[in-house]
Amino acid sequence: MLETSRPTISVIIKALNEQRRIAMAIESALAALRGLNGEVILADSASDDHTVEIAAKFPIKIVSLSRVEDRSCGAGVQLGYQYSSGRYVCLIDGDMQLWEGFLPVAIRFLEENTDVAGVSGRIIEHEKENLEYVRRVKTEYVHHGAGLTDCLEGGAVYRRDAIDSVGFFGDRNLHMWEDVDLAVRMQAAGWKLARMDVPFVDHYGHSGTAYRLLLRRWRTRYAFGIGEVLRGSLGKAHLPFLLRQWKRFLFLLATVHLWWLSLLAMPFILSAKLAALAIVTLGLLPFAAMSARRRSVRLGVYSVAAWNVYAAGVWPGLLRRRTNPIDWIESTVVRDLTGRVNAAATDGQSPSAKV
Repeated sequence: MLETSRPTISVIIKALNEQRRIAMAIESALAALRGLNGEVILADSASDDHTVEIAAKFPIKIVSLSRVEDRSCGAGVQLGYQYSSGRYVCLIDGDMQLWEGFLPVAIRFLEENTDVAGVSGRIIEHEKENLEYVRRVKTEYVHHGAGLTDCLEGGAVYRRDAIDSVGFFGDRNLHMWEDVDLAVRMQAAGWKLARMDVPFVDHYGHSGTAYRLLLRRWRTRYAFGIGEVLRGSLGKAHLPFLLRQWKRFLFLLATVHLWWLSLLAMPFILSAKLAALAIVTLGLLPFAAMSARRRSVRLGVYSVAAWNVYAAGVWPGLLRRRTNPIDWIESTVVRDLTGRVNAAATDGQSPSAKV
């Protein structure tokens, strides 16, 4: 493709069953592109609600997975990328609203800092009840200051040259931590990542209880993601970056496993009464400690529950068979930029043709 005909930036919106928010996300992307030579691509993971039908009303490209079995966070990222052509690529989720004015600032930043692969900004969380998002604001987003960073959680603007230099954008095998995987691969290749102290997106997360969300994350294999990232990094140049930068997180997962083993060992090393007392005491200790640290019993109990789910998910993720991440993802163009719509793919049926 000639450089003169290539869009300056591609905005990829990855989505699965986002009928409530998808119009907002698309409208915000189109507004953010005003004055820029750009394109919007909806990367749909074979939604079975009205996400695609709603999106088809907008002047954007829509692509969808051909197989429900291919659903994953990493596959959604790579799906959109394989149909994009911009020199820069902006990635957001279908429940996000991109701030107008962010893209020109991000592009200018990348043009001025040629050693930076990607740049993001502040994520403004609007879900105030679900404990998962309350926890994120208190433990993750609080560190989102301006400057270099180890990871661009929640999306960012990346330069295409940097993505191509590491082989692929999203690892289709990953149900979680696809942003961590991308970050360590880029840093292993010599790139830097940065965050600006300007608004990037508004995020409207899942409503309802956090525990229902945890159950959903186990059923959809989202909780397997950490093990999948570890599996994909074995023998690769980015493994040391993963172990070094995320050692605290991985240490906590190892601590959960040690906690389980300690509870199981008590009946074998202590008398019945002492073992019962030790199990109760040791069993309650993490909940008390996390509640004190979070200054909230509800948040402390949820944090321990979440850590247990993700620790349990390490093993099925670590043992799961991998597909080559550079392989083409079977998919269908539901709507192209000329306005042509594949009607069969907008009536609630999963598309099946490979493009």
